[in-house]
Amino acid sequence: MPIDPLLPLDELLASATPTTLEVPDTWQQGRGAFGGFVTGAMVRALEASAPGRPLRSLTAELCGPLVAGEATIGLEVLRAGNAVTTTAIRLVQQGEVQAHGVGVLGKERTREHDRAEDRAPAIPPWRDVAVATIGPPFVPSFAQHFEMRIVRGVPFAGTAEPIVEGWVRPLRPGTRRDAAYLAACIDCYYPTLFVIEKVPRPMATIAFTFQPFTFTGDPDAPLAYRARLVAAEAGYCVEFRELWSADGRLVALNQQTFVIIK
Repeated sequence: MPIDPLLPLDELLASATPTTLEVPDTWQQGRGAFGGFVTGAMVRALEASAPGRPLRSLTAELCGPLVAGEATIGLEVLRAGNAVTTTAIRLVQQGEVQAHGVGVLGKERTREHDRAEDRAPAIPPWRDVAVATIGPPFVPSFAQHFEMRIVRGVPFAGTAEPIVEGWVRPLRPGTRRDAAYLAACIDCYYPTLFVIEKVPRPMATIAFTFQPFTFTGDPDAPLAYRARLVAAEAGYCVEFRELWSADGRLVALNQQTFVIIK
């Protein structure tokens, strides 16, 4: 039976076991599930395979569209040391690998060097920013499940700086605020290249690198988001993304490589 797409996000991601994943309908970006759902499910399966060792880093390649329905998950432990486990994961449908990644999971070691060199975005409090209403041509199916409050960087505005800032949260998050939750939230916004474009053009994430940190602050508040385009060449571009809690603590970093399809 198909999974109910209106379940809370944490319950949808909980369908990711070490062997299978139920991909819900209405969570698409184009033909396949949006990248944040795919990587969030990968995180959930990886952490379930190494209890007591939270995800510290994920590098993933989104090879093809993961469509609604069942996918097979394959896990291979590359090395399990005293404190760190490195595991490869792949999501397969109809005999084809649609996503592949390597997760590094590790026990806590020390807190004496905790710090963040960057600072949270200097944006208005989320309650002072209106919920974005983005109509055609930017209406991917999955967007109906999230709330975005754009402060800077409206898509297809043709502005000079490829920077996006705002707030984001799922409409039905559930109770867990773990690495899988952060992976889903950090992928919600559009590519920063859309800000300097004047008309839509198809793009897709082909590589995704993600580092989660400890979630702090109000679990019901949106997360502050910032992204900037770093480089573009030959139809590929790289951008850096960040998530910050409402009380100004860094909770996730992300680097994505996009392909400009045409």
